[in-house]
Amino acid sequence: QGQLVESGGGSVQAGGSLRLSCAASGFLFSHTCLTWVRQAPGKGLEWVSVISIGGTRSYAPSAEGRFNISRDNDKNILYLELNDLKSDDTAMYYCGYCTSYCCTDLKKGASDLKVRGQGTQVTVSS
Repeated sequence: QGQLVESGGGSVQAGGSLRLSCAASGFLFSHTCLTWVRQAPGKGLEWVSVISIGGTRSYAPSAEGRFNISRDNDKNILYLELNDLKSDDTAMYYCGYCTSYCCTDLKKGASDLKVRGQGTQVTVSS
């Protein structure tokens, strides 16, 4: 079972940017599809982005064009760059990996996270 530790969250004004990091250990990072998900107060878990082993990126409609997922396989770190932040982006952000192949089921709204970190809070004020 892997371990994931998120960092980089904080409080920003609308329109601002943040860069989240996720340090991984205990599993073969370079051979694992990885994801960022978030949970806003009073809401369920929402997938944000997925990056494949080969670096192919996919984004939820709410993140498309504003967020950028990337990975450093040498350092075992996953990143999520958040740009043009909106108040609706306020949430706890988690990194993780899935049970289904490259989080296919997660993107369909299923409960699919196999492992996730403890999260990092992002708060956007308008």
